[in-house]
Order: sequence, then structure tokens, then C-alpha cells
Amino acid sequence: MNELLFGAICFVVMALCLVIRLIKGPTIADRAITADAIDILADMALILFALFTGRGIYLDIALVTAVLGFIGSVIVARYLEGRL
Repeated sequence: MNELLFGAICFVVMALCLVIRLIKGPTIADRAITADAIDILADMALILFALFTGRGIYLDIALVTAVLGFIGSVIVARYLEGRL
């Protein structure tokens, strides 16, 4: 229980740092990478919550959001490259 609470606090601190970077990012590419990192943190938080509650549905949600985050990253990369 204490380990999960410590992990949740670490995720919140990391997410706050990433939100600051998302706001201050000097380029669009920096903001895209930061948004992808926030998506990964959200997926990890869902996995942590699934472990805490013992329900597997949160693992399915984490998998779907991870796939959507990857697709979004590919689309943003193609747009920034100028091929979209």
C-alpha cells in the first residue's frame, strides 16, 4: 500500500514537471515530446491503479491510450516533417 502511494506521488511530481515543460517548450517538437511523455505517465498511472484495485479493465484502458498516444505521436512527427 505504501509503495503504491509513493509511486502515485512520484507520478504527480513528474507530471507537474512535464506540464511546466509543455507550457515553456521553445519549439513545437519539444511540446510534442512532452505531451507523449505525459501520455506515458498516464498509462503507467492506470497500470498502478489496476494493481491497487485488482481490476483488469484499467489495463485494457492503458493499452488503448498507449496505442492512441503512439498514433498521435506519429501523426505529429509526420506533420512537423512536412509530409502530412
